[in-house]
Amino acid sequence: MEKKKLLVVDDDQGLRELLQDYLSTQGYEVHVVADGIAMEQFLLQHAVSLVILDLMLPGEDGLSLARKLRARGTLPIIMLSARGEDVDRIIGLEVGADDYLAKPFNPRELLARIRAVLRRNEEPTAQTGDAEAEARYQFGNFQLDLKSHILLKDGQELALTAGEFNLLRIFVEHPNRVMNRDQLMDLMKGYERSPFDRSIDVRVTRLRRKIETDPAAPQYVRTVWGEGYLFTPAGKVS
Repeated sequence: MEKKKLLVVDDDQGLRELLQDYLSTQGYEVHVVADGIAMEQFLLQHAVSLVILDLMLPGEDGLSLARKLRARGTLPIIMLSARGEDVDRIIGLEVGADDYLAKPFNPRELLARIRAVLRRNEEPTAQTGDAEAEARYQFGNFQLDLKSHILLKDGQELALTAGEFNLLRIFVEHPNRVMNRDQLMDLMKGYERSPFDRSIDVRVTRLRRKIETDPAAPQYVRTVWGEGYLFTPAGKVS
């Protein structure tokens, strides 16, 4: 089996060397660069499975680089930062990162996050009965294809991150049912969280921007105050 290729973008040479050595022993092909310019040059010539991106970089910072990567596609991103406040984690997730890890960290925790993000990005959904039909969900002018991992709007593909896709998959598989954050977190397999993690709220906000005509007045993913979120495939009934 071909090794998954990881790219570490961090200006700390010691950390780059540590992660390259450790992750290589775990079966990954690991490449390291020190800044955004080197990252862009590397990605022009190589395809990678996941980018591990530091927030604080010389020149263009990690948030700006993450926005650019997300605008170009669904390449999984794990952000690193010496600043561990909730606001930094939320901003990182808002710009499209799939996960966020505060420094200092145990390399084994990063390994667990890498495996979880890659698994979420590639995990097939088990189907029963008419597999082709059950692999597609229609709501409004959208069609979610679980087999191909794509969302279509009027036949045109919309780019989703792995986290956004999994969240929407959970919603379409549990229609017209209020789901709280803990239930959604449990179904987002493998995701590590802290007691103050608001990543579900962030992911819902990002998802609404892509599927709602007016994200401030959502028709499909509605907030039920004090309880959680409700997905209504037919849209909000006035």
